[in-house]
Amino acid sequence: MDQGTVALRILGIDPGLANTGWGIVESAHGANRALAYGHISTAADLSRPERLALIHQGIVEVITRYRPREAAIEAVFFSTNAKSALSIGEVRGVVMLAAAVQQIPVDEYSATQIKQTIVGVGRADKSQVQFMVQAILKLDHRPQPDHSSDALAVALCHAQMRKAI
Repeated sequence: MDQGTVALRILGIDPGLANTGWGIVESAHGANRALAYGHISTAADLSRPERLALIHQGIVEVITRYRPREAAIEAVFFSTNAKSALSIGEVRGVVMLAAAVQQIPVDEYSATQIKQTIVGVGRADKSQVQFMVQAILKLDHRPQPDHSSDALAVALCHAQMRKAI
């Protein structure tokens, strides 16, 4: 993107209690570039409140450093594992709180919607998502770990959905 273009900076989040992926994408005039990405890991031997606090703190640091104007997060997938769905819901809550305190709007997208937007197939596997994220963002490598790649995919999905509005 050229220096005169005002890009929309989007924070994408792939929520998880053990690993929460984050990615910052700048989008302008149909072009997207990865500004930064990473993940927040929490140790299983910490209490749930301690893990949630670490995730919240990490997201606040990302927001403070990169100043996104919008955020997008993967929606909770309901499955037979209620405990997993509950913990992901809690992570989503602390992430949305961090964004809301900074007055950053948050949109939600299902995994199927993200994969359909990025890969063109709603049931794409992780390697296909990583490949397309790398291609779309013109990266010289696949973003690792996959939580970071998924977070970039969430941000790219949001950028694409905004164009469709």
